[in-house]
Amino acid sequence: MTIAAAISELAGFLGDRLSRAERDLFGHGRPKNRAPFLPPDAVAYPETTREVARIVTACAAQGCPVIGRGMGTSPEGHSQAMRGGVCVDFSRMNRIVEVNHADMDVVVQPGLTQEILNRHLQSTGLFFPVEPGTNASLGGMAATRAGGIATVRYGSMADNVLALQAVLADGRVIRTGARARTPAAGYDLTRLLVGSEGTLGLITELTLRLCGQPEKISAAVCAFDRMRDAIDMATAAITYSIPVARLELLDSATVAAVNAYAGLSLEQKPHLLVEFHGFQQSVAEDAARFAELVDDMGGRIFRWPALAEDRAALWAIRQNAYYALLASRTGTRAVAIDLSVPLSRLRDAVEEIRAEIAASPIPGPMLGHVGVGHVQVLLLVRDQVPGEVEAASVLARHIVERALRLGGTVLGDHGLDGLSDMAAQHGPGWDVMGEIKRALDPLGILNPGKVVPLPH
Repeated sequence: MTIAAAISELAGFLGDRLSRAERDLFGHGRPKNRAPFLPPDAVAYPETTREVARIVTACAAQGCPVIGRGMGTSPEGHSQAMRGGVCVDFSRMNRIVEVNHADMDVVVQPGLTQEILNRHLQSTGLFFPVEPGTNASLGGMAATRAGGIATVRYGSMADNVLALQAVLADGRVIRTGARARTPAAGYDLTRLLVGSEGTLGLITELTLRLCGQPEKISAAVCAFDRMRDAIDMATAAITYSIPVARLELLDSATVAAVNAYAGLSLEQKPHLLVEFHGFQQSVAEDAARFAELVDDMGGRIFRWPALAEDRAALWAIRQNAYYALLASRTGTRAVAIDLSVPLSRLRDAVEEIRAEIAASPIPGPMLGHVGVGHVQVLLLVRDQVPGEVEAASVLARHIVERALRLGGTVLGDHGLDGLSDMAAQHGPGWDVMGEIKRALDPLGILNPGKVVPLPH
């Protein structure tokens, strides 16, 4: 059994849709962040579920690893080929299969992106609410259980995938869930596959929950003198049940970087970006309550953009923050560390981390989905400067340990280098995950090295 034999068989029915060109292998092995360069041996471009099943069946017969890939936007190396093999690129499976207006759901193929779906839905009065901050594929979003800037109101992919179709490690095609909103009897296989990072099956179709486009949208930018005040404001908004649709945090270093990157003039202080969705009267009332709280917390609201294009420019600040921070320190790469803790512990966690970063040789600006207790620390590392890589490693370890100690969870770090963190978080439950993996994928061919321990 060899990878070469599997590739030879795949070439027989995929033809030029199986590539071994250097540019394809490089493009599918190049990481976006700190993950190592791990290219596959070949890249397959299927167009149907049946073709995906044939690919997996052929690879299973030869013990060849199979790695699913969407847009490759994940910075944690979820689609890196740790043991070589065949990368299944879903970019050609990008159709909208069916929009069910009355039932407010849509059936899509996994290679379709969130932005393209919402452009298609614009005239229907519906939209898909999960916004990861980049134009990711919906299959990849489901496989990584993505959240984003609207999670505080609409939830993550775990809350918005109603059903799916997947190819298992032996080539079987299964359907899980249903379009009905009432839970079905039996194990929730949909939730099991959502977030499994392609280690239990390759998702080939998704049924997604849609929402009605809000009648009124209102957004604001708020500045605070201290980071703790911004976090306290976010906590208060959630505690008092103000129905924010988006609630994002930028620390002062991020604001300075965004100003320089986009030619803006925001105060160089911590900021909250907030948005409300709903009917005209309810949005006005919610925004007024939020403004009162901001005033009580010593903050200042200085922008309520009325036009859609002005709101888009406001959220472009958040979406471009990553690139602005990279540009703020030449010759750097960003080591992104996610911290997600109960909301009541977020201020303490952030203050501890900020103190530790201040004592280190590298900057670590913060931003994130503060409304759900999630911030991201971007450690800006210059590999060529002695000591910075080591300092980043220590900081990353301490951030993860702090999250677990405060009752939080491991998020992005469960890609290539976070398996020890998974063990620390889940304890014996991680062993159960391994047992599920071995039951569904006894050869360990589906995205090996992710989520559960590598088989010997």
